[in-house]
Amino acid sequence: MRISARLLATPTAAGSTSGLKPAPLALLPPIPLYRRLLRTHRKFLPQEMRLLGDEYVKSEFRAHKEVENPVHIIGFLTEWQMYAQKIEGDSWLGERLDSGKVDKMSDQQLGQLYELMQAIQKKERDSEDDDS
Repeated sequence: MRISARLLATPTAAGSTSGLKPAPLALLPPIPLYRRLLRTHRKFLPQEMRLLGDEYVKSEFRAHKEVENPVHIIGFLTEWQMYAQKIEGDSWLGERLDSGKVDKMSDQQLGQLYELMQAIQKKERDSEDDDS
């Protein structure tokens, strides 16, 4: 397939509700986004958080490998791309989850979130025990 200007993705301001928000970036395809996430973890996260984050990213991308619903695919890629941007910009430190997003989560997603919280708390307890 020949690359033409018509086929290249470009950022657009469509859907931007505020002049304060930057224009959304074009969505990355799944494999480049996956690689970007792992690179971002390697560059910006401490070792313990990186290991946990890498495992989570890998399991989520594997779980969504066979999804065919375009709405789910776009939502999945959008959320992971926003996550990568937050990690790269250090704006995630101390940030709380948006209650609107939590309300929209399925029972399975809430269960995964709870398991993630437990894993993080366990890591913190283990590191505190090692320091003592």
